[in-house]
Parts: sequence; C-alpha cells; structure tokens
Amino acid sequence: MKFIVSSQVLLKQLQSIGGVLNSSNTLPILDNFLFEIKNQKLIVSCSDLESTMTSTISIDAKSEGSVAIPAKMLLDILKTFPNHPLTFSIDEKMGIEISSDYGKYKLSGFSGEEFPKSPVIEAPSTVTISSFIFQRAIEKTIFASGNDDLRPVMSGIFVQLSENDLTFVATDAHKLVRYTRNDVKSSTPSSFIVPKKPMNLLKGLLQSYDGDVTIQYNESNASISFSDILLICRLVDGKYPNYEAVIPKENPNRLTVDRNAFSQSIKRVSIFANKTTHQVRLKINGSELNISAEDIDFSNEANERLTCSYEGNLMEIGFNSRFLNEMLQNIDSDNIIFELSAPNRAGILIPDNSDDGEDILMLVMPVMLNS
Repeated sequence: MKFIVSSQVLLKQLQSIGGVLNSSNTLPILDNFLFEIKNQKLIVSCSDLESTMTSTISIDAKSEGSVAIPAKMLLDILKTFPNHPLTFSIDEKMGIEISSDYGKYKLSGFSGEEFPKSPVIEAPSTVTISSFIFQRAIEKTIFASGNDDLRPVMSGIFVQLSENDLTFVATDAHKLVRYTRNDVKSSTPSSFIVPKKPMNLLKGLLQSYDGDVTIQYNESNASISFSDILLICRLVDGKYPNYEAVIPKENPNRLTVDRNAFSQSIKRVSIFANKTTHQVRLKINGSELNISAEDIDFSNEANERLTCSYEGNLMEIGFNSRFLNEMLQNIDSDNIIFELSAPNRAGILIPDNSDDGEDILMLVMPVMLNS
C-alpha cells in the first residue's frame, strides 16, 4: 500500500478529528488513526467507542488497503514539516515508512481489521440545519449541561424537533438553557440526547465551516456530516427531565439592566463572596439594583449599586455568582431582562432583543440567603 499526501493537509484533517481520542484507552488500538484507501480517497478515522470521527482527503494512491497508525507519533512528526509532500509506504507486516525530501522515518502500525467498526445507522430520520444555527445552538446551551456520571441524561444536550421549531435544552439541575429556532422545522416530531463530548467537538469545527449540516439519527445513534467530516456517536439512553415544568410561568417582577455593567459588577463583588457557595445577594427596589456579597469567616464584604429599570415589589434574592456570570456571557444583547417571582423560585434571564427566528431562555436556581 502506497500513497502521497501533503503534510499540512493531513495534519489539518487529523487535528480536526483528533479531539475524539482519549488520553487513556482500554483498547490499545484506539490510540491509533485508522487509514483506509478507497477510490483515490484517504479516509482517516479515530474513535473512543462512543464516538467515531472520519475525514476524507483526495490523494494519489497506488493501491487500496487499510492500516492503523499510532496517533501521537504521527501528529508529532507532521507538526515538524512545512507544507510538503509525504510518501507513505506500508508493507504486509504493517511496517510504515514515511519518505520526505528530508529523509525517511519508520514506525510500526497495526492491521486495520483490528479497528472497531463504526455503527451503521439503520432506518434513520434526517434533518438538515445550517452550520451557523447548529453551532450557535450548541454554543448557547452546552455550558449549562451537567457532569454527573450518575445522571447521564443531564450530561448531554437534548434536541427536540417538531413541525413548528427546533429546540436545544441543557441543564445540570442548578441552571437550564432552552434555545429555540422557529425557522427550522421537521415533518416528523422526534427527540434525542447527544453527549457533551461530540457536541463540544462540533462547536469548534463548525466555527470555520459555512454550509449545511446533515443529521441522521435513530433511537441509538446519530451521524452528523458536513464538508469532509463525519461524526457518528451513540446517543444517551434515557428520558430527559420535563424541563417545561421547572420554568415558572408567572413572573410579576421584571428587571431590565445593562448586561455588561451587571456582569462586571458581579465579577467584582463575587471576589468577596464565600468560596463554597459563591453567593451574591441582589436587592432590587425601584430603579436601584444593589449587588452584595460577604464571607463572614474572613470578614470580607463588597457592595455595589447599579441603575436599572424594575417593575415589581421589593425583592431580595441570592444566586451563585458563577452560574449568573456564565449566563450573562452567553447572552449577546446590550440589556438583559431578569424575570423573578419569589426569593425561593428560579429566576429567568432573557435577552431584551434577539435575532430573527431565535428564542433564548436561561433559568438559574436561587440560593438560600443568610439572614
């Protein structure tokens, strides 16, 4: 088996899919890239058993076949070359020789037959989304997903397709984000949960791609393809919590405040908060928002005032400053609307204006105030 490929083209493609690789694997074969040559195409794959990512490159090949090449060693050598043609020669014992104008490099590979096969998605449903919408939906929700291995359904992003809209939801039980697009519709209503890791990989890759993304899915797997990249991942098995039930419907207290000023104020004040609870206290009355924090153990405290627009009764409520700031950083509008009902009920953050077709709602649970 022999083929010629540009070092920089190959490096770029390997780096695109290499995020799937784990630092430690139960199966040694997963420390390798699978190279397959078919019809003058080089198909490179890597896998962690849950997700498999594939990239396709057009090459000049003398024959067809497959080989598994150690990933770290290959990436390390490719990073040292300028843009340069490399000739790969693989013998029957899976010995690999890489030839360049600088010299020759030999390493041992493995049979491509040992590499786990990607699942075939049988009887899939298909939906096509623009890369901009898909990337934005992931970006606006993924920070709210959980990391609890005991509750795997909450460590992914819930995707809900209907005849009216597309909704992405993420929650860790302390915060929740619902991102809806009413300009994406599906003739067959369905829903599934995509794990956090593949979504994080897609978030990065889609930033540099402008076009459509095709999603195919059944009850157990999904494939997401765009440009020359294909990602196949196992979906999270389980029923997503009824997120609509936790969103308070009656919120008579409505605060409108400058997003950036609010965020900067919370950042400063939270430095003085308790390092365990990260609690900041919001006291809202009329056109004044008072933000304070204290750490009684170390006699630390901070207090700031902001001008705001507020409709409602005097309200004093506590929040985890980290959760609040994560949400504020993921809203794009100049002003935010904070809807509140009671000190022990969740607060809702929404942008005061959003793009056409887009609806973002962020929910944050309060923390009990020390009297």
